[in-house]
Amino acid sequence: MEDNKRSNRLIFEKSPYLLQHAYNPVDWYPWGEAAFEKAKKEDKPIFLSIGYSTCHWCHVMEKESFEDPKVAKLMNETFVSIKVDKEERPDLDNIYMTVCQMMTGSGGWPLTIIITPDKKPFFAATYIPKETRYGRIGMKELIPRVREVWKSRREEVLSSSEKIADLLKQSSITSLGEELSENILDSAYAQLSGRFDERYGGFGDAPKFPTPHNLTFLLRYWKRTGNKQPPTPFGKGDEKVLHMVEETLQAMRLGGIYDHIGFGFHRYSTDAKWFVPHFEKMLYDQAMLTIAYVEGYQATGHQDYKQTAQEILTYILRDMTAPDGGFYSAEDADSEGEEGKFYVWSEEEIRRILPKGEAELAIKAFNVEEEGNFKEEATGEITGKNILYLRTPLIELASELKILPEELRERLESARQKLFDDREKRIRPHRDEKVLTDWNGLMIAAMAKAAQAFDQAEYINASKKAADFILAKMMDSRGRLYHRYREGEVAIQGFLDDYAFLIWGLIEIYETDFEVKYLKVALELTEEMIKHFWDEKGGAFYFTADDAESVILRRKEIYDGATPSGNSVAMLNLLRLGRIMANPEFEEKARQIGRAFSKDISQSPSVYTQMMAALDFEIGNPYEIVLVGNSKSDDMKAMLKALRERFIPNKVIILRPTEVESPEIIRLANYTKDMLSIDGKTTAYVCQNYSCKQPTTDIGKMLELFR
Repeated sequence: MEDNKRSNRLIFEKSPYLLQHAYNPVDWYPWGEAAFEKAKKEDKPIFLSIGYSTCHWCHVMEKESFEDPKVAKLMNETFVSIKVDKEERPDLDNIYMTVCQMMTGSGGWPLTIIITPDKKPFFAATYIPKETRYGRIGMKELIPRVREVWKSRREEVLSSSEKIADLLKQSSITSLGEELSENILDSAYAQLSGRFDERYGGFGDAPKFPTPHNLTFLLRYWKRTGNKQPPTPFGKGDEKVLHMVEETLQAMRLGGIYDHIGFGFHRYSTDAKWFVPHFEKMLYDQAMLTIAYVEGYQATGHQDYKQTAQEILTYILRDMTAPDGGFYSAEDADSEGEEGKFYVWSEEEIRRILPKGEAELAIKAFNVEEEGNFKEEATGEITGKNILYLRTPLIELASELKILPEELRERLESARQKLFDDREKRIRPHRDEKVLTDWNGLMIAAMAKAAQAFDQAEYINASKKAADFILAKMMDSRGRLYHRYREGEVAIQGFLDDYAFLIWGLIEIYETDFEVKYLKVALELTEEMIKHFWDEKGGAFYFTADDAESVILRRKEIYDGATPSGNSVAMLNLLRLGRIMANPEFEEKARQIGRAFSKDISQSPSVYTQMMAALDFEIGNPYEIVLVGNSKSDDMKAMLKALRERFIPNKVIILRPTEVESPEIIRLANYTKDMLSIDGKTTAYVCQNYSCKQPTTDIGKMLELFR
């Protein structure tokens, strides 16, 4: 298709997003010195366009403007144009997205920034149409204006860019403030409670994002506030904190945001009901949502949460896992140039694929309508297509249909499998097959946590295979991480999130099968992270390393948005490793992270919910549990099962195997050397506040120590 088109410099890149633009008539450059030297030499501003390969509006802007020869000619005459994949260069995206939010009050992708040759911004926008419409300036009008301003009002432009750069620097300065206290947790809960959508679950109005760390924080808050009641009926919680979690987990699972045929969650819901999704699927959403459903299951025992987590991981292992073990990044919302086409159904299709009885059941269960069940966003017209969703849990639907819940599950699963097999014949959305260390770290953690809760070896095996891949292919001889791998090439020096998220995954692997090598690597990476990212003066971690490429600003990130921040995850990692290793220096570093951001956090703690989970661990008298015994014995397995089937978030578990004469864990956690098994049985040492209770071989007595 593109054989007769000329490629630009992006043809030599590995990023799927950059390669999507390799045949644009725009003379694109990748981020690098060649582009900046050209801009200085030709005295041109730089048109910086940041997006990602599965971004719907990025595709729209490409088709409208970047593929248009007239727009491309204007761009080539006026700018040096640079394309950046935000997933490859989150450091640049963080900086220039902050600029966009400062200048316009909002942000999003594609992100459009016009900068000087020394990288300082003077114009910011998101999607820009080709023609001016609805009060939004178009590319054809914008470009000549910028050219005129650059030529005739250069001093104003440079002065403005300096002021913006200075404001950016001021906004990123941190200093050690007050220690975070327990009342911050109460404030975070109160703010979430105030935003909770009592009717549809979730927080706020449309568009509605999953934000799973809101839910995992609330589960910890529920545990902290002394709730002693048994779990409330599924989705009907009377106790407010658990009620918010359950309503949201349930509503997301029932809604159109969930892929009921192939599993996994779409990015977000465009409406408040979780019905009409933005159809792209991101690895980080699957990871964080898996963790939320795993912990929801541990807290309540509800099988639907377990099933949802297992289905997400089925999707990941089937569609998003590379042969060598790494996890792919994302799947697009669009296929055949149309958003959601792969995922929606007509009633006629369902009747064609399924036998009559199954078709009638599926049509009723998934709320399929002959004319379609949603409207085209742009035109408001009925589409003739259906987004599959459930109105009520299956147990309620079974009662309505007067059949047993298990029979309904079996019949719906039979229909689902047939629909899935037929859907596999469709043209699939684009899959972004780059492997990112940070997002893989999240999925490694999720897989390992699911392996613990569900006792499924498949998950820990996948988790370890992915970790082994990263450690073999994406870490250099100095123990430093790379950020991206694709088609045999590793590139881009690792960022804070790469270290923090992978360390999280490695800790979870250790607490799943207690293979000490993963704990050792977690400790080594922690030391590297402190060495190259820590701010001795202001506390907390910078996003980029001390020897990274020089950009206009070295920032610290704390906002827990689509993914949690590296600082929030690092704080909890340091606390957990500090307890495992009896290392108070790690715990002090963790406290300093909280102090570095205490002013911002105190004002709006509910947007830092992963940090709140770390704080909950810090001030919650966490337990250190040392299990001493044969690691393969039945009584060891029984004791671990008892710990894992309950929701006990503020704990670390260390296993000291007795079948090995000199276990390696003793060299890392020396305090375990004198802990012995009683009568050859698995023995639990439950420690808290730097003292250990009487060791016990009785599971019931061990659990009693947690009360």
